[in-house]
Amino acid sequence: MTERPELLWGLGDQEIRPPLTVTRVAAAGIALADEVGLAAVSMRQVAGRLGVTKMALYRHVVSKAELVAVMIEIAVGAPPDLSTTQGWRPKLTEWAGLMRETWQLHPWLPAATVGERAMGPREIGWTEAAVAALADTGLSGGQRLDAVFLLSGHIRNTRSTATAGTQPWNRDKSLRRQIADHGDRFPALVAATDEAHGDDSSWEFGLARIFDGLALLIAAS
Repeated sequence: MTERPELLWGLGDQEIRPPLTVTRVAAAGIALADEVGLAAVSMRQVAGRLGVTKMALYRHVVSKAELVAVMIEIAVGAPPDLSTTQGWRPKLTEWAGLMRETWQLHPWLPAATVGERAMGPREIGWTEAAVAALADTGLSGGQRLDAVFLLSGHIRNTRSTATAGTQPWNRDKSLRRQIADHGDRFPALVAATDEAHGDDSSWEFGLARIFDGLALLIAAS
C-alpha cells in the first residue's frame, strides 16, 4: 500500500503533458509565427507556450536558427506528387498553386527561406518535384533549375509586399491616393492604377508570362 494516498487523489487536477520533442517545439514556434510573425519568435516565447523553461528547449534545439530551420521543414509539408498530372505546364501550375497556398497559410515562410541556411528533405523535395516536371521538355539541367528559380521568385514576390518594387500599386488605396495627389509627376502610374480597378491579377499574369516564355524556349529546343 502506498505511503502517500493523497497523491492518488490529486491526479485529476494535474495536467498530463506529452513529452517534449523537436516536433512539439517546432509546432509551438510555427503557431507563434503564424499569429504574430517570425520576428516575435524567441526561445523564451516558445518555452512559455509549452509551459517549460527556456533551458528545457535547448535539449532539442540548440539555437533560434536551428528552431527556425525545423519550423520551415515542418511548415512546408510533404512535397506534392505530380505523377498523375500530364504535361509540364499543368504540373508546374499545380506545384505553384500548392506552394502559394502553403505560404498563405504561413506568411512568415517567404522571409524565412532566404539566404544561406540548412535545408531539409521536405523543402528540397519541393524543388525536386518542380525540376522533375520539366524533365522531358528538352531543356538543359541549368535551364530547368533556372526556370524553377524564376517561378519560385514570382511566388515569393507576389506573397511579400515588403520586397522592394513589389508593392500592390493597384490594391493599396492609400498609395493610390498619394499618387493621384501628385498626378502631374506620375501620370503613367495614375492612368495604370485607374484602369486596374483594384484587381489582383499579378499572380496569374506573371505565372502565365513565365509559362509562355518557357513554352517558347522548349519549342526552340
